[in-house]
Amino acid sequence: MFCITLFYLPYGTIVLTMEANYLEVNKALWNARVPHHVTSDFYDNDSFLQGRNSLGEIELKLLDDVKDKSVLHLQCHFGQDTMSLSRMGANVTGVDFSTDAIEKAKELASQLNLDTRFIESDVYELEQVLDEQFDVVFTSYGVLGWLPDMEQWAKVVSHFLKPGGKLILVEFHPVVWMLDSKLKDITYPYFNKETIIENEEGTYTDKNAPIKLASLSWNHDLSEVLQSIINAGMNIEVFSEYDYSPYNCFNGMVEVEKGKYQVAHAQGKLPMVYAVRAVKK
Repeated sequence: MFCITLFYLPYGTIVLTMEANYLEVNKALWNARVPHHVTSDFYDNDSFLQGRNSLGEIELKLLDDVKDKSVLHLQCHFGQDTMSLSRMGANVTGVDFSTDAIEKAKELASQLNLDTRFIESDVYELEQVLDEQFDVVFTSYGVLGWLPDMEQWAKVVSHFLKPGGKLILVEFHPVVWMLDSKLKDITYPYFNKETIIENEEGTYTDKNAPIKLASLSWNHDLSEVLQSIINAGMNIEVFSEYDYSPYNCFNGMVEVEKGKYQVAHAQGKLPMVYAVRAVKK
């Protein structure tokens, strides 16, 4: 398990030592984000409560008909997509390591009279608290970068899939994570060579939110992700790349079509999202 300690000096300087669990750092950040995300225009929770399906075109196409299927949703945040799958007729279990996110998800599911199950757990430790297999394992948008080891992640996915079960992964492209916050300068390596340490204010739903906490993440190149899936005993059926993001969650983006956002200074030139459907042998 990768471990790290952050010490803050004047002017925001960060000093590192290898002592504290990286999960503690990231969990504090995601717990702090929950109240700002739930009330944000970005997540538009009011319309979700009124029946809006929060899933997008890319993932819906890969998921196809999930009625009566068992679905495990990894890194579900406060559960909008998880509950959307329940509304589509699936039997869904959502997992997230954020205590506050899972508490909010359970609250919303109860409010909506949905039987969606939510479990608080780190992905790597899920086998310790859940002993089932599923027809589908689903995970999407901004998830893999919080996990240091793709081989271990893929083994967890395979463990929870029934034979013939499907992994549905939709994720922001690693090329995006190479760039600085303005998406202009190459700042981080494409390959998983280092821990990305950031200490930014706000959150992607509100740049002015009173949050100033550190985060630790990793960029996973496509070969690392895809080969890990193959090594874990899954066959890749679909691999697609997209030149747009369905979410306006980065700086300097412009809506080129309804619900499709590209970087304003590089419209159509950058891969923004990729998607995978893989089947367990």
